[in-house]
Amino acid sequence: MRRSTIGPFGWDTIGPMNKRELAKAVAVQADVDLKTVSTVLEGFTDVVTAVVSKGEPVAITGFAKFVKVDRPARMGRNPATGETIRIKASKKARITPVKAFKDAVMSPGGAPKLNRGVWPTSDEAVRAAGKSVAPAPAARKAPAKKAAARKAPAKKAVARKAPAKKTAPRRAPARRPAAKKVAARRR
Repeated sequence: MRRSTIGPFGWDTIGPMNKRELAKAVAVQADVDLKTVSTVLEGFTDVVTAVVSKGEPVAITGFAKFVKVDRPARMGRNPATGETIRIKASKKARITPVKAFKDAVMSPGGAPKLNRGVWPTSDEAVRAAGKSVAPAPAARKAPAKKAAARKAPAKKAVARKAPAKKTAPRRAPARRPAAKKVAARRR
């Protein structure tokens, strides 16, 4: 568990966020259960690693670009002795943050807003994550089908509402004088 304290400028944390803490935070923010988020993060790292290792770049719009870089052989200098040495060719991984990410980091006001309990992660929020997701798709699908079937009766209901609107104004004036009489009696 991450050690956190409340400092003069908000939450002060010790150490970087690890994969487990990231999974918990994403689960709370996206309202998805922790097991699913952990599986997705594993899949993400596996796919990005495999694609970049083959030499293909991976660019995530608004976040970062992952690239394999071939560094050629070059001449260098041993700092202790001053002797010229040959440095072998090598391959490196380069992760470059894109402009949107850098802007959000440099001005925290531009960063996305997190839901309550995302950071620092609360255990109650992690337990509740994903509980409201399962019923939501079923609730969304059912009204869509019913709405298509109700289109014809909706037109009839509009025709029936017209007489009801005519009777409503007749009742309203009758109620208003009664209210005035009550107000007059109070005076």
